[in-house]
Amino acid sequence: MGANARLRLFNHPLDRNSSLRLFCLPYAGGDTTLYRGWGQEMPGGVEVCPIQLAGRGPRLREPLMTSAEAIVASIAPELLPHLDRPFAFFGHSMGALLSFELVRVLRRKYNLEPVHLYISAWRSPEVIDLKREYDLPHEEFVAMLRRLNGTPAEILDNPEALSFLLPIVRADFQVCQTYVYRNEPRLSCSITAFGGMDDPGTDLSAIRLWQHQTSGAFSMNVLPGDHFFIVQRRKQLIALVAKSINAVANGVMQTN
Repeated sequence: MGANARLRLFNHPLDRNSSLRLFCLPYAGGDTTLYRGWGQEMPGGVEVCPIQLAGRGPRLREPLMTSAEAIVASIAPELLPHLDRPFAFFGHSMGALLSFELVRVLRRKYNLEPVHLYISAWRSPEVIDLKREYDLPHEEFVAMLRRLNGTPAEILDNPEALSFLLPIVRADFQVCQTYVYRNEPRLSCSITAFGGMDDPGTDLSAIRLWQHQTSGAFSMNVLPGDHFFIVQRRKQLIALVAKSINAVANGVMQTN
């Protein structure tokens, strides 16, 4: 992909004057709109850079990808020109998994690591998920989405909107449910994890296991809400990330 593809990856040119970039990835079925307004709540110099995945937004015409390995392999080289300053990752649910694997690919192939990794609503990757919901029959799949409480009822009740959304969600579920964890050395960057107090599908103990994926510092925050506390407790989550990344940015400045 060339310069135009890089622009689609972020929807807009990145700020040449930012001192730290926070790359953000969405949950299954989501896009960059999930992080709209985050940038205004961050400390000065911290740029929020939501990554647009294939098959949605300006990249609508690009084919959907169904494996974490393929998505990460397509994104990593396009990120390289934008890793010329300290950077961090934030991902919610599927986005957390993709963020983790992006960090590992960047370390493995380019000897680069972020200053921090934010994991939200996703179990530690060594915890195996045996569910295979991505190929459920139509009615069962829609019923499952209703139970998850992350898709507005007006979309689930609208056949036209549903016909657009379902292929994206099925592909993203396949990404998550066919993922195979491979052992690698621990990351050296610190990790902050977030979990929902009432999340029925992501056990807090499985989120806490992220501490074993880093040789650096680890912290965990539990917020009210279910799997979609990123929407339900948006202001609270953004405030926690802003406070944390302010400390990270200050630490980077002191070491430079």
